[in-house]
Amino acid sequence: MERLNSQDIEKQLNKHQDWKLTGGKWLVKEYRFEEYLKGIQFAEEIGQLSESFNHHPVITIDYKRVTIKLTTKDVSGLTELDFKMAKLYDEAFKKL
Repeated sequence: MERLNSQDIEKQLNKHQDWKLTGGKWLVKEYRFEEYLKGIQFAEEIGQLSESFNHHPVITIDYKRVTIKLTTKDVSGLTELDFKMAKLYDEAFKKL
């Protein structure tokens, strides 16, 4: 898996609404829910998706907010897989 350079990351960020680059190697997004249990349900869905791709994010649940942080530890940065997962997480969010 190849680490993306800063230009490729910028191009990808333009395609992914509300995802932000932090710390130079983390892709981060916060999702908000009207109900606590919807956030829990979303975190479960993210966990299942992540497991199926063997690519696991940091998931933080703070009442009605779920924050996702993605990076590829093997390359100490972002790869195409991180952005693929971001898209899948956004699609899962829309379904709720």
